[in-house]
Amino acid sequence: MKYFLKVLLILVVSWASGQNKSPETYGFKHLKYVFKGDKVDILVKSRKGEEHIKKPLFFFCQGSLPQPLIKYDSLGIFGVFPFSSDSITKKYHLVIVSKPFIPVVSNVNTLGRNFTYTDKTGNYPKAYSDRNYLNYYANRNIELIKYLIKQNWISSKKVVVAGHSEGSTIAAKMASISPLITHLIYSGGNPLGRIMSIIQQSRASENDTLQMGEDEIKYWQYVVENQTSKGVSQGDSPKTTFDFSIPPIQYLEKLTIPVLVCYGTKDWSSPYNDFLRVDFIRKKKKNFTFKAYIGTEHNYFPLNSDNKPNYDRYNWDNVANDWLKWLNQQ
Repeated sequence: MKYFLKVLLILVVSWASGQNKSPETYGFKHLKYVFKGDKVDILVKSRKGEEHIKKPLFFFCQGSLPQPLIKYDSLGIFGVFPFSSDSITKKYHLVIVSKPFIPVVSNVNTLGRNFTYTDKTGNYPKAYSDRNYLNYYANRNIELIKYLIKQNWISSKKVVVAGHSEGSTIAAKMASISPLITHLIYSGGNPLGRIMSIIQQSRASENDTLQMGEDEIKYWQYVVENQTSKGVSQGDSPKTTFDFSIPPIQYLEKLTIPVLVCYGTKDWSSPYNDFLRVDFIRKKKKNFTFKAYIGTEHNYFPLNSDNKPNYDRYNWDNVANDWLKWLNQQ
């Protein structure tokens, strides 16, 4: 989601020199795969010197928008992950995958608004928009996991899938259809679907003359009537919005593997995560652990008195450490 872009403006996590701007320049192993004829780029972050040591897989599903995985400027690289990878790579090989038909590496000066990759007309590439929907990502990622666990440096005994924002829905869908996944981390998602977050955000800003929430419900009617349409120049197509608005609670409630649900209590999705929590307590689902970050927004920044995020207080590394503590207990 757009909240995630704030993090990218803050994080500059490593430095690189030279003219060869490749993933290897920035310390990543770059694997290439073909999924249904589409080229897929896989970046693997491992602890230095331990690239070939057998470790479990930590597969991270990023949020929305057609952004290159590696964005750099004259100073260095923006954060590929919202958290420092150092703690996770002590025990895992950390993986992230490119968006379809989006370059892996780009200078930020060549990118459009919100660091998005656009074609010569200023629109998102059609090949990206045609594939920017839930089942494409979930099925692609599961096939990639099958490929990765065949590598002699990956242990298949523990396969962790984590997702934040849009990535949380992808991760939940993956876990609901693949027995290979042993642990799920569902971060900053809305268990009742994307459209509910859109409506909730608009309701908070509307008044008796500016009925923004009502407009969003009208938009949802349009989405439902055009739910297979992928045609879009920028933003999400009706199919994308429809697919990501199917309540992920449908995927989550089927799971018997250990699941960690974490969210900021000032996020628009917070009431729905509280509902999920209360409902699963009622259903006595013992495989779920919930972690609420009190007073924080979508990306775990605390809010100031004016309800604006305080970007001086960065919590993502604390969140990632909580993920590791939870995994160590499983």
